[in-house]
Amino acid sequence: MSDVAAALPIRTPIRRTARLAPMAWLALAAAGFAMLPILAVAANLFLSAGDAWAHLWATTLPAILANTALLLVGVGAGTLALGVACAWFVTMCRFPFSRALELGLLLPMAIPAYIIGYAYTDLLQFAGPVQTALRDAFGWRRGDYWFPDIQSLGGAVAMLVLVLYPYVYLLARAAFLEQSVCVLEASRVLGRDAWGAFARVALPLARPAIAAGVALALMEALADFGTVQYFGVDTFTTAIYRTWFGMGNRIAASQLATALLVFVLLLLWLERRSRGAARTHHTTRRYRPLAPLRLSGWRAAAAFATCALPVLLGFVVPAIMLLRMAWRDGDPLFAARFAEYAGNSLALAALAAAATVMLALALAYAKRLTPTQLVTGAVRVAGIGYAIPGSIVAVGILVPLGLFDNALDAWLRATFGVSSGLLLSGTLVALVYAYVVRFLAVALGPVETGMAKITPAMDDVAASLGARKPRVLRFVHMPLMGSSILTAALLVFVDVLKELPATLIVRPFGFDTLAVRVYSLASDERLGQAATGAVAIVAAGLIPVAILSWMIARARPGAATR
Repeated sequence: MSDVAAALPIRTPIRRTARLAPMAWLALAAAGFAMLPILAVAANLFLSAGDAWAHLWATTLPAILANTALLLVGVGAGTLALGVACAWFVTMCRFPFSRALELGLLLPMAIPAYIIGYAYTDLLQFAGPVQTALRDAFGWRRGDYWFPDIQSLGGAVAMLVLVLYPYVYLLARAAFLEQSVCVLEASRVLGRDAWGAFARVALPLARPAIAAGVALALMEALADFGTVQYFGVDTFTTAIYRTWFGMGNRIAASQLATALLVFVLLLLWLERRSRGAARTHHTTRRYRPLAPLRLSGWRAAAAFATCALPVLLGFVVPAIMLLRMAWRDGDPLFAARFAEYAGNSLALAALAAAATVMLALALAYAKRLTPTQLVTGAVRVAGIGYAIPGSIVAVGILVPLGLFDNALDAWLRATFGVSSGLLLSGTLVALVYAYVVRFLAVALGPVETGMAKITPAMDDVAASLGARKPRVLRFVHMPLMGSSILTAALLVFVDVLKELPATLIVRPFGFDTLAVRVYSLASDERLGQAATGAVAIVAAGLIPVAILSWMIARARPGAATR
């Protein structure tokens, strides 16, 4: 045996050193790249904003605080209830159309919150089809009846819940699918019925995933600008935009953004702190896929109604209203300038998606090569922009770029007597920078997941053949990660198409995109004309949703047994 072993070639494993490699330095640079806007905003915290704060406190600040708090409570409760209930029903139960609803519940992700707000405003306003039908049916006139006002805080909460509950649904459903039937059977043996097992076993096990989904929904609600601005609800995002452009006070806007940033970080910390030392992992390796419970009668009807209502209200109704408005009125300039709006939107989205995915690949690869606490922390910091509203990212980018442009212009004037003007502020470079900072985390998720599936032996084999690390990434990892890279690029692409606050603040003068055109028309109460661009945005948003649905259908555990 020893002779055979001596005859075999000895393979020395390639060791990964903890010394910082160039890719690790890139990760640190990317973290600084992402943190620069946030640090630029926070740097204004101790500067004097004049009498802006006194004016804000005397006029709108109390309402801003109250509205933001109520918005978070409403969106948090709504997305939690809808997301968890729908995830449990389609995962654990079988009822008519349950398999179709399993994927249909993702469709509201394709519609931005501000666009669904435009659709429901046209549907429910005084001259809309609902109130017109009521007046025709009962002979009512103005003042004879009460009808809820959609353009209110409650309306904004409802719109955000309808488009944000899929965050909770996706993560909760994944958590339920990962649970073994063994733990649920153990609870049944101890005297719990099906609903008791859900409340006392399945729900606590899924709590981390559910909390993460609710946190994502709250971050999106805080970052929302188009919906709350159109509905006339004063929140931190609208206050930042109004203070910067309405009052012309950059310092006060930065301080408002810093206060919102502190609130966001506090929210994330409280979510982690609430878990404490609790552990929600399985205590056994025994696993059997969940056997769905067949529902019938009123139980099946209740489950169907619970899951169908979000799809109906969150996608079907607004899609029909948008198509109706676009067909009835439509944007008169859309045919003439559609190429310009669509070209601007698609070019920005493509540039931002390419830059974001490339940076995400470099970061994930740096973390793979040098998995130290420093590099891992740098990668996490680089993705913090997704938890920051677009208005904060925009303000944080304009501040340092403006200082650089002004300093360069002053130096050129003093030295050569020429003016450089604004080289970076209000340019496409600044706008793409804002998108990369804002959506880097969106690309990091699929890229890191795809790279984690590649065995380290592939790196060792490539290195033994003399391939340098960049070539390994290009010719080994990237071909194996094709679907992950495509998913990341599509997600960033569509997020950029829908992004509004950063685009409004940072875009070059006179540079309009589909989202800006839709917002401008809707702000002038020209909803029918705005619907044309809205339909185009929704159509583009369906692409990643369709891909995501297909991936979920393929990866469904126990699919063959269902």
